[in-house]
Amino acid sequence: MAKSLTPIPYLFAILLLHVVSANSFAHPSLYNHFRKCLKKHTNPPSDQATISTILFAQSNVSYPSVLRNYIRNARFNTSSTPKPSLIITPLHESHVQSTVICAKSIIPIQIKIRSGGHDYKGISYISDEPFIVLDLFNLRDVTVDAENGVVVIQAGATLGELHYQIWKKSKIRGFPAGVCPIVGVGGHLSGGGYGNMLWRYGISVDNIIDARILDVNGRILDKDSMGEDLFWAIRGPSSATLRGQKTVRVSVVTLFLGGANELVTLLEKEFPVLGLNKKNCNELTWIQFVLWWASYDYTKPETLLDRKLNSADFLKRKSDYVQNPISRDGLEWIWKKMIELKSILFVFNPYGGRMSEISSDATPFPHRAGNLFNIQYSVTWEEAGSVEKNYTTQAKMLYSYMTPFVLRNPRSAYLNYKDLDIGINTFGENSYEEGEVYGLKYFNDNFERLVKVKREVDPENFFRNKQSIPVLPKKG
Repeated sequence: MAKSLTPIPYLFAILLLHVVSANSFAHPSLYNHFRKCLKKHTNPPSDQATISTILFAQSNVSYPSVLRNYIRNARFNTSSTPKPSLIITPLHESHVQSTVICAKSIIPIQIKIRSGGHDYKGISYISDEPFIVLDLFNLRDVTVDAENGVVVIQAGATLGELHYQIWKKSKIRGFPAGVCPIVGVGGHLSGGGYGNMLWRYGISVDNIIDARILDVNGRILDKDSMGEDLFWAIRGPSSATLRGQKTVRVSVVTLFLGGANELVTLLEKEFPVLGLNKKNCNELTWIQFVLWWASYDYTKPETLLDRKLNSADFLKRKSDYVQNPISRDGLEWIWKKMIELKSILFVFNPYGGRMSEISSDATPFPHRAGNLFNIQYSVTWEEAGSVEKNYTTQAKMLYSYMTPFVLRNPRSAYLNYKDLDIGINTFGENSYEEGEVYGLKYFNDNFERLVKVKREVDPENFFRNKQSIPVLPKKG
């Protein structure tokens, strides 16, 4: 069997640039100047031939589709959403390097870098000041060296493409990674190695079991652990009526490293209330489970290559961490509040296992041992307009209701569920203090280390966004 594969992070920066004056940006020949600059600074010369095909001005007929394809939140795909003056879609690494050089030298202009990830708040493709977008979707190679147990991933690849290539080119039967196939795998300077692995195990498995059980009134959530071989998630709630009264329905989804009979025996002992039997279980291979979790046909692994371009819903997301079990009374109170709100949903994803074995300061991602689970609050709608305020208010209200049950001081958040409500940076004289507000929530004690890295690699704060790592002010 091949060795376990260890992805090599492909780090890049998603940050902003210096403030640009309106007059300097309004140069009528920006496209031509930028194209000439790219040709001048792109090496080797063989890469220069494709420059005209990767540079899109707003007048280009393909510009709208290129911009929309990787917008993942329709709230930021409206006529009033600020648009980039240019979009660059590099085919080679040399194009990335020359784009950064030209953005700094031609007319210093803000640069946004997009790789197709969650980006719930659109910070990789919108700005309040003139900007360009460096879109990395063409840099999607996934090179699998099964013999040496190494996989190299370009920043524009998606998780679906990563899973597919590992399944296709190796004999490995289980691989831990994220579970959203269309999400990009690229990290960035302020958070490379987030640890967005919802599966807790890096071991090979023969079978994977999934079981979906409805009408469990949250009672599973007041237990600390369900064992090292069982991953579970709570999805919901949806509205239901029981004996004439309004209630909620939640789904319990499990991933078990073993056989169906073993799982049924385990849950009969630990959680008889679930009433699990073998007919609730499907024995799947690892790649089939990846497809099932993403609601795909699990007989067609090629589906993982579908990027679902220009398919965004309107949405609002927030997150929390829980370190102490929520009591049954607390859960009943939460369910009642969610019945009142009607539209808000959540997913409880457990931590533990391999997540807890890695030190909290080993990577920028700090939320490891001591955390029972992460919560994602989710509200989604289909139409634009005045309804938006109602939906976003629901998310904020539930977030407020959950205050007594979640981690505090600071109230932590998950960087992949980007949330500008928890703080933004205006990059004025109080930039460090502003960055500390959200930085501690995302990175805990690792925030100060990231500030030191930022000072070493980008002291001028060329790359920045509303929640990037700030530069530590110089003393004296």
